[in-house]
Amino acid sequence: MASGCVSTWSTPIPRETTQLRVGRITKAHGLKGGIKLELYTDDPDRRFTPGAVFTLQVPEDSPWAGKTIALDELRWYNGHPVAFFEGIGDRTAAETLARAILWVEQDADAETGEDDAWYDHQLVGLKVLRDGVEVGTVARVDHLPAQDLLAIDTPDRGEVLVPFVSAIVPAVDIASGTVTVTPPTGLFEDPEDTSRPETVTD
Repeated sequence: MASGCVSTWSTPIPRETTQLRVGRITKAHGLKGGIKLELYTDDPDRRFTPGAVFTLQVPEDSPWAGKTIALDELRWYNGHPVAFFEGIGDRTAAETLARAILWVEQDADAETGEDDAWYDHQLVGLKVLRDGVEVGTVARVDHLPAQDLLAIDTPDRGEVLVPFVSAIVPAVDIASGTVTVTPPTGLFEDPEDTSRPETVTD
C-alpha cells in the first residue's frame, strides 16, 4: 500500500515466519554510510531498533541478493529518516543498496501492529468488491519498487492488476473477507466498451 510480467526482483521466502515490508532505501546520505529511507510502517521506533535484521529485496544480479542487513542506528534529518547499517561505512557502499526494499520476519499468526498493513497471506483469497458487486478474488500481491499490486482473478478478464493504493483500494476488511476497489474505467472492463446503463425517464 504494493504484473503479468516476470519481475527481476526476488523476495526470499521465510520457512516458518511471514514477512512484513517496512521500508525502502532511496539513496545515500552523506559520506559515512547513511541511507535515506521511505518508510512503510506507522511505528518506525518499533521496527527500526538497533540490531534489527532486515531481509533485502533487490535485483537478482545485485551483490546483496539473498542477504540480510542489520541496523546500527536510525536518525532523523529535517524530518526524514536516515539509516546506518552495520558494515556500511561510506557512501560507495551505501549506494549499492539503493532501491532495496526492507522486510522483517514475524510470526505469521501475530498482528502486524500497523493500521494499514497486512501480510500477503491475509489478502490472498479475499473477495474483491466494486460498487458492492463481487468482481474477483485476490490471487497474490506483487511487491514492486514503486508500489504494490493486487493480482485479482476475474471471471471475465482473467488476471487484473490493481495498484494497492488507498485511492483505488479504499477498504480492506479481513474479518468479512473482502477488499473494496474503486478502479478507473477500463480496469475491469473492455477499454473500448464505453456503454453506460440506460437512464429510464417518463
